[in-house]
Amino acid sequence: MKSEQPHQFRLLAQRRFAPFFFTVFLGSMNDNVLKFSVTLLLTYQVAVPWLPPNLVGPFMGAIFIAPSLLLSATLGQWADRCDLAWLIRLGKSLELIMMALAAWALWRRDAPLMVASVLVCGVHVALFSTVRYAYIPQHLRLHELTGGNGLLEMGIFLAILMGTLVGGLLVAPDLGGTWAVGLAVVLMSVLGRIASHWIPSTPAVDPGLKIHWNPVAETWRNLKRCHDDPLVFVSMLGISWMWFFGAGFLAMFPILSKDVLNGQEGVASFLLVLTSLGIGAGALMCERLSRGRVELGLVPLGALGMAVFAIEMSMAVNALEQAKALNARSAWTAMAFVAHPAHWRFLVDLLLMALSVGLFSVSLYAQIQARAEPSHRARLIAANNILNALFILLSAVLVGGLSAAGLSMGQLFAAQAGVHIVVCGLAFAWQPIFVRRAVILVKQWLGSQS
Repeated sequence: MKSEQPHQFRLLAQRRFAPFFFTVFLGSMNDNVLKFSVTLLLTYQVAVPWLPPNLVGPFMGAIFIAPSLLLSATLGQWADRCDLAWLIRLGKSLELIMMALAAWALWRRDAPLMVASVLVCGVHVALFSTVRYAYIPQHLRLHELTGGNGLLEMGIFLAILMGTLVGGLLVAPDLGGTWAVGLAVVLMSVLGRIASHWIPSTPAVDPGLKIHWNPVAETWRNLKRCHDDPLVFVSMLGISWMWFFGAGFLAMFPILSKDVLNGQEGVASFLLVLTSLGIGAGALMCERLSRGRVELGLVPLGALGMAVFAIEMSMAVNALEQAKALNARSAWTAMAFVAHPAHWRFLVDLLLMALSVGLFSVSLYAQIQARAEPSHRARLIAANNILNALFILLSAVLVGGLSAAGLSMGQLFAAQAGVHIVVCGLAFAWQPIFVRRAVILVKQWLGSQS
């Protein structure tokens, strides 16, 4: 009997998924428009003595992620206790108020209030990082989980990309500046609130849950619970590792573009575009490659691609570093950089590495959703969000430490790949079912071609 093929794009025409998808998409885009525009304003236009321009980027990143560390445990409990549709609409209503205050802060160029707006925006991120992965398994069937998560991940990375680009464009004085950014964030919050109105009811899985307000104790309690199911636990660690791996490379893009690739600002933006497109493409491929199943075999294949193309990127970057030392020239524009054949190897490596990240992550999210106890699903996802934030911070410390030790950019990429190989090797040795499923999956692919 032929297996049912869910065709993930059909979900975008169905009420159980489409309003939720566009609500999450608009919210993610809005968060990044505000964060990036405020970062640029405080770096280039609004000077304040208490925040030097060279510290604006790390500082804004830290306060943006801090609510996920501090509040995810509590928000996860509320997500299990409440109707998720009601909680989403509440979050979007509060976002509208938050963005109106942010627009006022932008118009006044009030630096403390702009920073506070980004901090509150981080609360919005913490809520929806939990809710979005708790919502999907309540409305999608098992054979739709991979496709639905693939669409969601593609949408999130596309929203982050578009938000960053739009925020960077609108904040420029000749395109409207602060009033244009303020108008954009308020408009997107209104559209997001309207989209959330059509999200179907999603009853609470544990309406009598007593809220525990100690985030450390609650997080530890949930990690102990998921440790009872090794596949759920290793999937959570795998997702956090994906963020560690990706955050390390993204953190290197600005200095890579300027000091190694000899590019103007547009080159760094293009690298972000290429990365987002690659991850989105890999996420969308998961449903077809897994034939609609929650397929663990995609995880080792994605991990292998991440390792191979990261190593290949390190060699391509080394070659570019040597070429730059021999041939001094003016900085590349984005168009000229892409058009030059000497850069194609690096760009293809980056695209394929990003595509591998998409393959690696989608099945891990689907695995958690499929195996987690429904009454604790949101709390486990919230605990995973805290792990993600910790791994991102750890990645920043590692990259900063290796850079301070004098490693070249190519050596940094190679070190990142080396750590990735060790971590994934240990994880797959602990849970060999991942590799077994990968072997079976490849055999099925080869058999279907014969």
